[in-house]
Amino acid sequence: MFDTPYMILLYFCMLKVSVIDGQGGGIGSLIVKRLRDEFGDSIEILALGTNAAATSAMMKSRADKGATGENAIVLNANRADLLIGPLSIILPNAMLGELTPRMAEAIVLSNARKFLLPLNQEGVNIIGAEKEPLPHMIERIVEIVRHETEKGENYVRS
Repeated sequence: MFDTPYMILLYFCMLKVSVIDGQGGGIGSLIVKRLRDEFGDSIEILALGTNAAATSAMMKSRADKGATGENAIVLNANRADLLIGPLSIILPNAMLGELTPRMAEAIVLSNARKFLLPLNQEGVNIIGAEKEPLPHMIERIVEIVRHETEKGENYVRS
């Protein structure tokens, strides 16, 4: 996998982004596709799906790795530098019950920075959040990730 010590260093210093989605994975797959188009292989993208369909959709959009279900999300929520997904990923029993309370708790308690799309799919309105088309919100996520990669921070995890 690693040809040189430099490749090892690049891998362990790479920004790790987890995209979390459920249902059919449509939102997550759009996010993964846009991040991959913009950053190529310079960031690591982990697709975390509440179900196999969501994970599969994100993998088809070229996530590096994918994992499915409650334990996968609970285990990996704290292994990323950034967590990205719809607001419903922090709402227990959201996505027609796919998002378990344990998943929501792990995401909220994760040390990763969280960037949530304020989509009103669960009847929760965020006062002060402007309604924007999904493509505009995804572009804002790309800008945030670009800013994170330009900081030059060391993302080495212990």
